[in-house]
Amino acid sequence: MNAGKTILVVGGAGYIGSHMCKLLDAEGYSVVVLDDLSTSTWTDAHRGTLVQGDMADTNVVDEICKQHDISAVIHFAACIDVGESVRAPSKYYENNVAKSIKLLNSLVRNNVRRIIFSSTASVYGLPQELPITENHRKDPINPYGHSKFVIEQILKYYETAHGLKHVVLRYFNAAGADPDGELGECHDPETHLIPNVLRVANGRLPHLNLLGTNYDTPDGSGVRDYVHVMDLCSGHLLALQDLMSNGPSAVYNLGSETGFSVLQVVAEVEKVTGKKIRVEIVQPRPGEPSSLVADASKAKDYLGWAPQYPDLQSMIEHAYAWEKTYHSRREHIRTGDEKV
Repeated sequence: MNAGKTILVVGGAGYIGSHMCKLLDAEGYSVVVLDDLSTSTWTDAHRGTLVQGDMADTNVVDEICKQHDISAVIHFAACIDVGESVRAPSKYYENNVAKSIKLLNSLVRNNVRRIIFSSTASVYGLPQELPITENHRKDPINPYGHSKFVIEQILKYYETAHGLKHVVLRYFNAAGADPDGELGECHDPETHLIPNVLRVANGRLPHLNLLGTNYDTPDGSGVRDYVHVMDLCSGHLLALQDLMSNGPSAVYNLGSETGFSVLQVVAEVEKVTGKKIRVEIVQPRPGEPSSLVADASKAKDYLGWAPQYPDLQSMIEHAYAWEKTYHSRREHIRTGDEKV
């Protein structure tokens, strides 16, 4: 197994990070989580040792490295709302770029030389062709995508200067939840499509705001490639194993290679839940392309990545099961029937 190998997961209390920690724990790694808990919470379901702090705090990172023999880092921490990034770009360059640079400097100073970086399909901008390969032109059209691409570039120079080996994973749209029902997606505010459609199904939202119907797609709503969160995590695990075996730095897309429109997602949620989803059309968010669909053949060929839950139905079923359990528990806590 992987006894004695300790992985630092930055942003490990968040949606994808918490699922990653569960997988690492199951694979026998020791896990240290660094998270400021600004957009997430820590529960009994989380795995690893939590250090609450800022990744830009050099004293905190130095202390983690001093106390633990860190074999590699998986870096999830970031602001991720595309629309907000257009309205408040300084927040995204401060958190996603400036703080990440401080983290990288701390890792180099402490002789940690392997990192897996959570990037995004937003680095490609408006697709010139579909599906999108890793060699597609990089021309992000919003500060979120640009902030991720800046770090991708910096990582190449840090390898040249400091020997910092890295794997960049460009996610398409993370979806679904832990099939065991322990973990799931919960952002505040929630901006992702599937959890918001499920909130309408559960009566927690009155309707879904459909962000435009004039996209260049068959039904006029935006098309995205949804990939199950556990499949994302399995991609990270394979990338980690490759880095730990002295594999080269690399960039991979992680996606299901199938595009679904917003209206198709709504229809699938109605099918899974048996509930009618009320939809209201609103203005689209700035900085959003019509379609994003991955070519993930490189990850499949080089890493042996094989998504276990490639179908939209599984993603929605897992997310729906967790959504019902999570909000039922929150209601018990609110009414005093269950203690935190």
